[in-house]
Amino acid sequence: MIRILRAGEVKNEEIFARNEPTSRVEDIVAEIIRNVRENGDRALKEYTLKFDKTDLSSLSVSEEEIREALAQVEPAFLEVVKEAASNIRSFHEKQKRTSFIYNEREGVVTGQKIIPLEKVGLYVPGGTAAYPSTVLMDAIPAKIAGCKEIVMVTPPGKNGKVNPAILAAASVAGIDRIFKVGGAQAIAALAYGTESVPKVDKIVGPGNAFVAEAKKQVFGKVSIDMIAGPSEILVVADSLSDPRFVAADLLSQAEHDKNASAVLVTDSPKLAEEVAKEIEKQLKELPREEIARASIEDNGKIIVTDDLKDAIAIANEIAPEHLELCVEDPFGLLDQVRNAGSVFLGRNCPEAFGDYFAGPNHTLPTSGTARFSSPLSVDDFVKKMQYSYYSAAALKRDAAKVALFAEKEGLHAHARSALIRTEEKE
Repeated sequence: MIRILRAGEVKNEEIFARNEPTSRVEDIVAEIIRNVRENGDRALKEYTLKFDKTDLSSLSVSEEEIREALAQVEPAFLEVVKEAASNIRSFHEKQKRTSFIYNEREGVVTGQKIIPLEKVGLYVPGGTAAYPSTVLMDAIPAKIAGCKEIVMVTPPGKNGKVNPAILAAASVAGIDRIFKVGGAQAIAALAYGTESVPKVDKIVGPGNAFVAEAKKQVFGKVSIDMIAGPSEILVVADSLSDPRFVAADLLSQAEHDKNASAVLVTDSPKLAEEVAKEIEKQLKELPREEIARASIEDNGKIIVTDDLKDAIAIANEIAPEHLELCVEDPFGLLDQVRNAGSVFLGRNCPEAFGDYFAGPNHTLPTSGTARFSSPLSVDDFVKKMQYSYYSAAALKRDAAKVALFAEKEGLHAHARSALIRTEEKE
């Protein structure tokens, strides 16, 4: 049964379960990365046999396999994937930045170029659930940014094939190359390259604790989007909310994984009791009941506050991945929200719409990092390069100012590089 607590009975920073990786995970991942760096494809195939129980002759997904997958998925699902892709594309198109150049000071030209990353790697989880939605969310912004090559890695099933729904989404999203490899070894392959898997500039996408730790360890060799922790949802609900809806939304995240955190914050003790009962009722109807129940019983909470202002204060302090505002005036509360990955407004917008269809990205900051980081976007797949130009007259005008600054910092060669250009040749 989910716990019901008054605000203050548990510290805000302890409302969500946020565990650091153990030294065991760190050591295992370090060894996997070392092995892949030294042995390339051979190590990848050995790990695939060990963890995925399939012996692969080739790590690449062929065009024939993609055609087979498209033929296997239901036409209705494929149409939904295409419509979702359109919504995601429309939203992310608005994030595109443009280069700029300006010369407001005479003789001086400065500017910034927006340059897409050349090669990016997408990690798409397998395991207890397959996520074709992640394919769309990660690939479409990269396409919009203009990346030259998008490489996807995902673990195969015991039959040596990738889930057809994932391959169908990859086809719709326009991914260039796909490899049947998962886990920390897939991250290592993308970071360092093997005979089959190309080295990339950035790795994005969620995964389990081993994938997250691998991304952490290769950061610096490549860029990464974020270190993703277990899924989180915080629902802020008032007394007029339907307890069935709130319970369903909490369980939608609890079923992800046993370490997920699903929390309700409400100013209504009556709603708190009703939601707790409804959770128990709905749990029994879930195919993934064991996972969801473990999440609810270990990490789930209902926090009762004096008012909604206190509820928003809690949300801002813990910075949830997903924040639902199931209240009468959600837009009125939106202005008060400072820290959240993605916000879902009103009683008719469950978090699941954001996972699949609405358009905003579902790769979100977790573990409180929404205090300082953002959802995956087109910005993640570009870099910025700046430039400056000075005419001879502009140099002469500003050289002494630059030299004064440099000398104040004790960097006399800096100063000399400016002043030498203003001296008359002998």
